[in-house]
Amino acid sequence: MAESATRGKMDAVRRHHTIDYIEFSAPDLDRAKAFYEAAFGWAFNTYGPDYMGIQDGEGGECGGFAKAAAEPGGPLVILFSTDLEATRRAVEAAGGTIVKAPFDFPGGRRFHFSDPAGNTLAVWTESAQ
Repeated sequence: MAESATRGKMDAVRRHHTIDYIEFSAPDLDRAKAFYEAAFGWAFNTYGPDYMGIQDGEGGECGGFAKAAAEPGGPLVILFSTDLEATRRAVEAAGGTIVKAPFDFPGGRRFHFSDPAGNTLAVWTESAQ
């Protein structure tokens, strides 16, 4: 799966531990783009052959598509954190399991976890400026 900056809400204030972005998987990005443009009028930013962001109409992005087979369980919901390490510890203390260790990507850092019900989510934070 292509890793992309969780772009968007460029001038908006991000809120700690809220849903910030949603990431879909699609094996054919051109086909996904054509469908969502035709069905919903969505516009996209393309970041190479493996990722495109969904424009939010306010100068940012609210989600994206990674070139990959569809993920089990559907889209990946991504939360925002002002302190990624503290959030990781809280997830583990509450009974969550880290399924993808923290990693850097352009614009930030994130990790993926599974909750006790088996849902996989991610948490990201912006890169230090």
